[in-house]
Amino acid sequence: MIPYGRQSIDNRDIQAVVKVLKSDWLTQGPNVPAFERELAKSIGAKYALVCSSGTAALHLAFLAAGLRPGDEVITTPNTFAATSNMLAAVGAKPIFCDIRLDTYNIAENKIEELINKKTKAIVPVHFAGQPCEMARIRRLAKKYKLSIIEDACHALGARYKKDNIGNGRYSDMAVFSFHPVKSITTGEGGAILTNSKKYYKKMILLRNHGIYKDRSGKNVMVELGFNYRLTDIQAALGISQLKKLDKFIQARRRVAGWYKSELADIKEIILPRELINNYSSWHIFVVRTAAPSDRDKLVKYLKDRGIGVNFHYSAVYSHPFYRTHGYKNLKLDAEDMYDRTCLTLPCYAGLPRPWVRRISRIIKAYYEKA
Repeated sequence: MIPYGRQSIDNRDIQAVVKVLKSDWLTQGPNVPAFERELAKSIGAKYALVCSSGTAALHLAFLAAGLRPGDEVITTPNTFAATSNMLAAVGAKPIFCDIRLDTYNIAENKIEELINKKTKAIVPVHFAGQPCEMARIRRLAKKYKLSIIEDACHALGARYKKDNIGNGRYSDMAVFSFHPVKSITTGEGGAILTNSKKYYKKMILLRNHGIYKDRSGKNVMVELGFNYRLTDIQAALGISQLKKLDKFIQARRRVAGWYKSELADIKEIILPRELINNYSSWHIFVVRTAAPSDRDKLVKYLKDRGIGVNFHYSAVYSHPFYRTHGYKNLKLDAEDMYDRTCLTLPCYAGLPRPWVRRISRIIKAYYEKA
């Protein structure tokens, strides 16, 4: 079985972890701040805060932004449920905006019609590593005095208008994930990048139970916080992985290019686009079937032949939880079309070209047979 995604771990990564395991600091040691410094430097933001997962990072960012019950936040339904789950966790209501059918990102031209007096923030998701049209979203946010928190969990290493995603030019905070299928991995882990000292200090406190140490070294709890810390073991792996980020992204971009070349002449397959201002990190490579009736049949055909295809994503509002919590009748035309036709092909830094050719030949064989 060719998996849809996998980590790339080498001996240098292993030795970095072993070094920590032999040290006195498995957690709350020097590797965590070192990873944060390297991450902020790599992306070009003033502050980076690492934590236990991308989900925890979203939660911390939403809390730091002051989101609370009664607030509305505009986001996309084409994302992992954690994006809207963490909005619900702070009591805010996700307002789902329809998507574009070229990049599958939030449709920027449909955001403004959803803004009202309850709207407090916009959470764009850089789906599959393709940056959203952040300049347009930023103009809207300034016009209506809204916060922007980028869900960039797919987009470490991506660029928009030559700016690194997460450098703070177009948003207040940006959230990343270090799950094994992402650009780099720490096993589990996440980060928030920001240029705001206020947000940064708030999140440091919330990451550690709402506790700080006073001058005498005593713990003082001033907020209801969480244990969202990353271990030194994970941070050491992150430092090692970050050194290879550019290489990993270049490899993913090659894989995407191979697919585009191999599948270009199959009219039944719709390929994703990379907009002119974008440098995608190609976290995943999602295609669509021109005919909705083909999607599930093609998925079965590929899986039966050892190809680990996946789905990214069912519309968040289509999940039973959301259907029973206020979204029973929600329908968005582009998202619903996407939901019926999308499938994710294997895409990761170590995927060899012969495997891309094999996957592409199997897709061609399906349509020739049909």
